[in-house]
Amino acid sequence: MKTHNIFISHSWSYTDAYSKLVKFLDAEPYFNYRDYSVPKNDPIHNAPNATLLEEAITRKIRPCSAVVIMAGKYATFSKWINIEIKIAKQLGKPIIAIRPWASQQTSAVVTASANEIVGWNGSPIVNAIKRNSL
Repeated sequence: MKTHNIFISHSWSYTDAYSKLVKFLDAEPYFNYRDYSVPKNDPIHNAPNATLLEEAITRKIRPCSAVVIMAGKYATFSKWINIEIKIAKQLGKPIIAIRPWASQQTSAVVTASANEIVGWNGSPIVNAIKRNSL
């Protein structure tokens, strides 16, 4: 079974959504993945400047077969999610956007950049990753 290397982009203001997404992925049968995301306690956050932080994020995204982004409205205003989208596009990585659960508003920036947009449910997310992974 293929292991999908994924980068999950998220805002640290919404860590509960990230944790729920990881639980969805872990619960899916016949799906192996490696998470290249930047955890909250990762030393990357202590990069001395924005350029070095962007380079560190690029190193995280480079080996990935897909970038998964939670498309909540907050993402539109997140500097780093926008940079992660830019990096993914530069590296030719497919972007999977996840519509937030029970939310009417999504980020236009994220949805416009996505190769596929899916709802907040484990199977559709995993299937989108499988369909779009490099």
